[in-house]
Amino acid sequence: MSRVLLLGAGGFLGRHIHAVLAAHGTVRAPSRARCDPARMELPELTALVAREGPDVVVSAAGRIVGSGPDFVRAHVVATAQLIEAVAVAAPAARLVRIGSAAEYGVVPHGLAVAEDHPAAPVSEYGLSHLAATRLAELAGDAGRLDTVVLRVFNPVGPGMPAGNMLARATALVRTAMADGADGIALGLHDTYRDLVDVRDVAAAVLAATRCGPVGGHRIVNVGSGRATATRDVVRLLADVAGFTGQIRPGGFPPDATRSAAVPWMCADVDRARRVLGWAPAYDLAASLRALWRADGEPSDRPVAGVAAG
Repeated sequence: MSRVLLLGAGGFLGRHIHAVLAAHGTVRAPSRARCDPARMELPELTALVAREGPDVVVSAAGRIVGSGPDFVRAHVVATAQLIEAVAVAAPAARLVRIGSAAEYGVVPHGLAVAEDHPAAPVSEYGLSHLAATRLAELAGDAGRLDTVVLRVFNPVGPGMPAGNMLARATALVRTAMADGADGIALGLHDTYRDLVDVRDVAAAVLAATRCGPVGGHRIVNVGSGRATATRDVVRLLADVAGFTGQIRPGGFPPDATRSAAVPWMCADVDRARRVLGWAPAYDLAASLRALWRADGEPSDRPVAGVAAG
């Protein structure tokens, strides 16, 4: 059984990752107030890692909103600090970093993007994640640490941040159903996304903590392997909820420009199968049912009209 040091356990992904890891080993999950690699002095971080004595360090900490400097601190500085601390205090440990599909940038429509596809991010968010990934790759290739980066596509499930499009859609549908409204207004771009169940993401992290040497395959995509039109995703959510009203165009949220800049995204998950022994287990309808049930309201309605995956 591994002893895991998990950073970012209070976040959307982190909470699910913590639950899965804790069922298979000992997990230490210090709060951000106690352990923030982006802001701690290196000796302090190194001492904390030494005290915990982990076999694996999982970094699920980061941020999805903010400015360029915010993203650099949260992803690049945090990763650089963590690499140094782990290399000194627990050099035999594996470092698993949660990256992002935003590292790829724009890819051709219809392509299931593989890990060796050129990375050309179009946002400060994606660029900061890519820089952090490169730092982890360099440390691994130089033999300083055993490193793995999981490039997570669009996670979906209970506990999604309020600013997320699906979280907004869920809240709007709930309000419309409670008020007896005949529709909702939601700003949606003509984009396609690979939505992966957050439970599958957590399972991939567990697999990354337990698999054998990854060799030169340090970056591993974690997605569903399917792309779905954003409009169809919202309609499927409404169907899961039993909402038959219209979904009308509405205002776009502040982060919509970043999303619209990448019209298509879909993961090639073959490497995950080969290296981690992992494959997604949940289809999109199941993920949306879990999201809808998050506050205890069940939905067992059959879903028709949209492919559930």
